[in-house]
Amino acid sequence: MLAVTDWLLLIGVCALGAMTPGASLAVVTRHTLRGSARAGVSAGLAHAAGIGVYAVATVAGLAVVLRGFPQLEIAIRLAGSLFLLWLALGSWRAARGPAPAPDAGAAGNAVRDGFLIAFLNPKVALFFLALFSQFVSADMAMAARVQVAATAVVIDGGWYSLVALLLARGPVLAALRRHHGKVERTTAGVLVVVALAVWL
Repeated sequence: MLAVTDWLLLIGVCALGAMTPGASLAVVTRHTLRGSARAGVSAGLAHAAGIGVYAVATVAGLAVVLRGFPQLEIAIRLAGSLFLLWLALGSWRAARGPAPAPDAGAAGNAVRDGFLIAFLNPKVALFFLALFSQFVSADMAMAARVQVAATAVVIDGGWYSLVALLLARGPVLAALRRHHGKVERTTAGVLVVVALAVWL
């Protein structure tokens, strides 16, 4: 297991990474607005699952593969950018209509979008490569490797679930619905910026 001081440092960095506003927050906000707390939490937990793929893969050595095959990173980057632009188009179109009533069936799309927004973001792999290189060593025990990956997943899922639950509270959700068009257009803008920033 990691030393307590190392683990606390890892927790802090993972929390800051999760809290940084970006496309993931935009997606969770959008699904909370369109489908209530259940859809927002579903998006948040699915996002954590996508983060978990990279966290586990990085600990297991995928970062070495990406270094050796840069064309794979380019393919993931391109797929991620196209997915972000597709989500942005959906948000922009949705801004033209009225705020939708909460839809229990929206959780399915929320799971898809939450997972893919993390999984198709190559910067997640680079983030974990940079972060985990400070904690993971070749002779590290399996328990410690699991601890490192699980820390990232739990913090990510916990943060976005908390965001969804806070946004879904009566006054907050009512305000979001009143400003539905602005929220959707802002979401679209954030997604486009992130899609283009990946190439800078």
